[in-house]
Amino acid sequence: MHSFSKVIEGASFSPVSQTDIRYQPQQLICLDSSGYIARVIERTEADYATVKQAAQANDTLTTLQPGQYVLPGFIDLHIHAPQWPNAGLALDRPLNEWLDTYTFPLEAKYQDVDFAKTVYNNLVQELLANGTTTALYFGTIHNAANLALAKACIKYGQRGFIGKVAMDNPEQTPDYYQDASAQVAVDQTEQFIQQLNDLNQTTDLKQTPVITPRFVPSCTPASLQGLGDLARKYDLPVQSHCSESDWENGYALEHYHMRDADVLDQYGLLTDKAVMAHGTQLNEHDYELFSNQQVAIAHCPISNVYFGNAVLPVKRVLAHHIKTGLGTDISGGYSPSLYQNIRQAVMSSRLLQDGVDNQQSADQRGVVDSAISVKTAFYLATLGGAESLHLQTGKIAPGYLADLQVVSLQNDFHTETADNVFEKLMYQTTKNEIEQVYVRGKRVK
Repeated sequence: MHSFSKVIEGASFSPVSQTDIRYQPQQLICLDSSGYIARVIERTEADYATVKQAAQANDTLTTLQPGQYVLPGFIDLHIHAPQWPNAGLALDRPLNEWLDTYTFPLEAKYQDVDFAKTVYNNLVQELLANGTTTALYFGTIHNAANLALAKACIKYGQRGFIGKVAMDNPEQTPDYYQDASAQVAVDQTEQFIQQLNDLNQTTDLKQTPVITPRFVPSCTPASLQGLGDLARKYDLPVQSHCSESDWENGYALEHYHMRDADVLDQYGLLTDKAVMAHGTQLNEHDYELFSNQQVAIAHCPISNVYFGNAVLPVKRVLAHHIKTGLGTDISGGYSPSLYQNIRQAVMSSRLLQDGVDNQQSADQRGVVDSAISVKTAFYLATLGGAESLHLQTGKIAPGYLADLQVVSLQNDFHTETADNVFEKLMYQTTKNEIEQVYVRGKRVK
């Protein structure tokens, strides 16, 4: 007799590729005790009824209502956890001013661990409520606060990838908020790796330490080199910002006489486990480099409107076979919802295709063949992010982690094709319509 730890009966949408989804009107999604999807049984299969009856008898069956759909959980590939209290503030300021006046003073407050706990407990619950089952976080320079973030992830059931931020360049970081030296930045990073590994001994839901140079301007060559060495020594993910804005792009050219990406590569930070945020200013040379090194891009479309000085050409990036996912970039992005970022990813791609300067003639105004579909944006939020983090998730299929969300469609008038339902879910879902969330098979909302 089949025995699964949990069986969910209902309709589902799952990505198949960068441009296609699969709709199943009714199936049994069967979870095993280790939090993976063991089987997906279609209505037509011979043992559908017996598996369902066994789950009912064991009280492990969840049957969805009409108008409810299972989707993979979303993966936020770029979020600054400490900036949550500032979400929505000062988005009209230039990037360097926004950092100096708003962001660095806030991040410095996390030397107070009680403050950190309050914010991080709230943020992790908010993200889970929005369907985000995995998040790649920038922390702060304070390891006690970074551990508080890891503990919040464990407490509420989210899979976190967490970085102690390294920033030791006295010319680009304030004296009240910086690593005292390159050695301190590297030593504290290594200390955090060990502290998080210790914490992981106490939980099934492992949190992953991430090597996190804030970005090229914030770091000295010595810290970049030391962090590259740690990435190799521990075989860990790396995260940073790369060619995010005209200013950041220009900084590397002026100070290193090379591209932002080449600087990071020179210090061993562009690995196949690296996730680089934004990339709005990357050029053809950089795309080749990212593709060859198997570096991922975290596309943060809301934030890029304010700070990116350009639109990331997602279609071109994907055509270069570069792993790409979606990030909220709180607080450069104002919303904790990846649904909002899915919408903005599509809208920004349309603006890129059509162009925005009405003084130009229509044939000169935009970049041909730049628009992406909402299916592609959904792929970025699910499989694209999973592949970027080397995770077996983002898809409803046997052998994949049971990271799932159950979403209800509000205005379902029962005349809908599957594609119509999917588009409505992508464009209309808010936190209120996300009714259940599972991480590794455990219900967290």
